Amino acid sequence: MATNRSTSDQIPVSRRSSLAASVGAGVLAVTVGYLVTYLLVSGEVRDVFGDDVATWKGVAWYFYEAHLVDIQASSQVGSLGGTSTLDLIAQSESAGAGLLYVLPPLVLLAAGGLLAVRWNATDLGEAVVVGAPVAIGYGAVVGLGAVITEASARGSAFGIEVTASTSPELLPAVVLGGVLYPLVFATAGAVLAAALAMR
Repeated sequence: MATNRSTSDQIPVSRRSSLAASVGAGVLAVTVGYLVTYLLVSGEVRDVFGDDVATWKGVAWYFYEAHLVDIQASSQVGSLGGTSTLDLIAQSESAGAGLLYVLPPLVLLAAGGLLAVRWNATDLGEAVVVGAPVAIGYGAVVGLGAVITEASARGSAFGIEVTASTSPELLPAVVLGGVLYPLVFATAGAVLAAALAMR
């Protein structure tokens, strides 16, 4: 005699599985966001920076600016030095550059929503549990990227040491771009998907 199991008798999805999926979705969201940014501005990066900066680093700076993270350029000639903030997106001539500001929120909303659907999140608590850990994967990649995308140059002229470097600000990159953005937008995407599933 066959017995039918009700849905309440089914083995629940483990928290580890949903956590791992959320972390992986965070890594995937960064990758998708960066690749779309690359498609939109890589040509401009080559025009603006030429061979002085690797294209992938310049694109990453636009990606960080899309998260409202400042890109700092500092230089020092002998004992004199200074720091300035680049404003790449606002000064961009690329038609798609303005879209970069909405790209991270859209990718993260989609990631959170897809996770909520995948793990059948049917209430707000489950949606938060599924969406919030996206920040772990997203933050790890964004934090690492802020370190490895630094471009620096060093030289000397007439015995005077000259140095220059450009990179995203590390603390805002980690806190704002790596933690707050995914916490807010991936969780919101999961909550929206769960709210629609409850209807």
